[in-house]
Amino acid sequence: MKSNRKSGDAASNRKGGTPFWEKMKPQKPVRPAKKEASVKPQKMLQVTRVAPGQAQEKGWDQVAQWYEGLVGDEGSDYHKHVIVPALMKRLGDVSGRRVIDVCCGQGFLGKMLRHAGASRVQGVDASPQLIAAARQRHIDDAQQRYLVADACQPGAWADGSYDVAICLMAVHDVPDLRGLFQNIARSLTPQGRALLVFMHPCFRFPQHTHWGWDAEKQIQYRRIDRYGSEHTIHITTHPGKKNSQQTKFYHRPLPSYINTLAAAGLAVTGCDELFTHRRSQVGPRSKAEHFAAEQFPMFLLWELRLCPGLQ
Repeated sequence: MKSNRKSGDAASNRKGGTPFWEKMKPQKPVRPAKKEASVKPQKMLQVTRVAPGQAQEKGWDQVAQWYEGLVGDEGSDYHKHVIVPALMKRLGDVSGRRVIDVCCGQGFLGKMLRHAGASRVQGVDASPQLIAAARQRHIDDAQQRYLVADACQPGAWADGSYDVAICLMAVHDVPDLRGLFQNIARSLTPQGRALLVFMHPCFRFPQHTHWGWDAEKQIQYRRIDRYGSEHTIHITTHPGKKNSQQTKFYHRPLPSYINTLAAAGLAVTGCDELFTHRRSQVGPRSKAEHFAAEQFPMFLLWELRLCPGLQ
């Protein structure tokens, strides 16, 4: 029996298929809206500020234009329909709160936080191009500031003045988890909290987790080829395109995350597992596919609090 899913459906990641984030690229080049400043790499490189002795980290500079087209002003499809709604629900009232957006990219989250009442939003990201896009996007809001900084390296921005720290879909993209979590902890006030959203390491492991179909039981299952060891995966942003740029995805099992958080003085105090909003077309397998979509989460959301005694 053939699957009713289309091969180009980004929600489909059947056995041996391409991970969904490799398919989430726009089919056509995305042109910014008339009022939106376009991304100009030749100017953005001028905003780089690196302290003496600090690594020349530029984050996702090599894929900045692709990522700007994917995320834009309001986030990607998964941001808008799954990640941000869950994040804002978990955040609750942020009126008057100072928020640090760690690994902020082009800063699409800042506008939403300000509309929700945040008094100030500070974004930090290693990519000069993405920070330049964030500054252009929020040029009229003096309470949104964006800084080029490697979030894994010690920095003056982690000064203990923020009520909320957010790290959205980035912990699996940084090589130094310990440095990242230490900086998040240092950025918070004693009563502050942090929220992390990232790919669920138990079920979403690029190139090592897939969908499969059991014809006898008529069920769609999730196949996990490996999980328990840390692993680095190279992700091609434009599969099939010659000389396509790549990013790195760092898979870590749950104990690696939790133990590293504890070493930084942070503890998980809340958790949500986030599921895809996408559904396949009506067909002989759709019922089983819909059921599987409701059983295997895509993302993990953790709320964290400072617990200095853990250090």
